[in-house]
Amino acid sequence: MNRRAIPLGDVALLLLIILFCVFPFYWMVTTSLKTQVVALSTPPVWAFEPTFSNYTTVLFDEKVGASLINSLIVAVCTTALALLLGTPAAFALARFEFRGKRDLWFWFITNRMVSPIVLALPFFLIVRSFKMLDTHIALILIYLTFNLPIVIWICTDQFRSIPKDLDEAAVLDGAGPLRVFWKICLPLAAPGVAVSAIFSFIFSWNELMFALVLTRNAAKTAPAMAVGFMEGYNLPYGKIMATSTLIVIPVVIFALIASKQLVRGLTMGAVK
Repeated sequence: MNRRAIPLGDVALLLLIILFCVFPFYWMVTTSLKTQVVALSTPPVWAFEPTFSNYTTVLFDEKVGASLINSLIVAVCTTALALLLGTPAAFALARFEFRGKRDLWFWFITNRMVSPIVLALPFFLIVRSFKMLDTHIALILIYLTFNLPIVIWICTDQFRSIPKDLDEAAVLDGAGPLRVFWKICLPLAAPGVAVSAIFSFIFSWNELMFALVLTRNAAKTAPAMAVGFMEGYNLPYGKIMATSTLIVIPVVIFALIASKQLVRGLTMGAVK
């Protein structure tokens, strides 16, 4: 079989796109391995002796390790709660008809349209009134409000793509709605659930606005810690980039673990 040759222009365009996407990560990692003097050099220094002093400083002296643990606790708990509450809600929206369904669906979707800066002050006042400032539970509950609609949105479409004949066959065998959801529909909707879990984890892990407003020391997350290094005109680029690299690594690992389900979930419905 003759294989069609890929045009050279397409290859060059693809390489240019890859370079455009990968270069910021390359610059972040290399800057994290430079001293402050080398990082501020003009023109940029491409060949240099790498140093891990920035990583040892942020992990041990600046307590970034504790902030990474805080981010992990908040992101994992938020993702777990979003899946626990979102997948049954998505199943109900996909399979059952009830009064107010369209309004409820519209409300879930429009929650993502609200700018976080608009909610920062109201959330701060509410959390302060309950004396929950600088706690993990406050961040988890607030992150849940904008991650839950994502899970419901993605999983509802995934459940809709599953034939209802499977539900009817299970009901004829004596299965109730809960068993149909848990034993039949949920395993088949695994790609969509994986996609929603990845998005929920990434959004919770990278969130900055509410972490800056609602935390001080005990529950401070890694993104808020990275921003805290900026003090006026003093910008320790090595520390900032080292912290940013440590923030990116868990997300990349999580995405690689779920990459197979991620591809299946993102392409669901593309081929009929």
